[in-house]
Amino acid sequence: MQLLRKISLCGPLLLALLLITTTWVAVLAAAPAKANSLTTVHRVVGNRLSNPNAELLHQMVLTGRLAPTVHVLNSLPPTTIVQFPLVPSGIKNAFPQATGLVTIVRGNRDNAFSDTITVDVQHMPPNITYPIFFIEFASKPFGNVEYVADLTTRGDGSGETIFQNIAFVAFAMDARNPGTSQDGQEGTTSGTNLEHLGMWFSQLQDAQKILNDDTLKGTIFDGGNPPLHAGPQAMTDGQTAPVF
Repeated sequence: MQLLRKISLCGPLLLALLLITTTWVAVLAAAPAKANSLTTVHRVVGNRLSNPNAELLHQMVLTGRLAPTVHVLNSLPPTTIVQFPLVPSGIKNAFPQATGLVTIVRGNRDNAFSDTITVDVQHMPPNITYPIFFIEFASKPFGNVEYVADLTTRGDGSGETIFQNIAFVAFAMDARNPGTSQDGQEGTTSGTNLEHLGMWFSQLQDAQKILNDDTLKGTIFDGGNPPLHAGPQAMTDGQTAPVF
């Protein structure tokens, strides 16, 4: 009787163990299929997350409408991010290792028009303030310009500034004779497009001392009195084709 009782008790236990084992086998077998399914979904979603404006900028670089130094970073729409380097101009002989990097994050045109611009520099003259301008031409005669920000270097010659402004469609004009110009992204636009960036010495005396050149003349590239108290251009994107 005891033997029969033990057999009758073992039956349900074995059945339960069999059911549990079967369930885990099914779960483990389904896991790779589920993972593959998620991977497929991610691939489909990834293919759909194209960025038309970034693709346009890529094409503009490839066709020469934007300078070859421009790098379009991968980003999800509606954000578009471009970067381009700065090179020494007026400080080239004294600070040939100076470098700069400009990053522009395009604002969402559905709710904001300002872009976020970061300028980061290294190995420049230390403890000096530099006004930053959007300019028509990267080098002399510079053409139309727009003051946008200041950057002050630290003791090691590094520095950065972040500001918000309209960059991708920046323009200047004389309202008495506004004229039009062609922009690679916007087509025909008002005034003259400003598609380059440069940095100047805020004070002529700083430039003369640091560059050891008393013959340097003042420029208009800083506000205030006197009108020609700024020094020469220090950094520029150095390109003929637009950089933004």
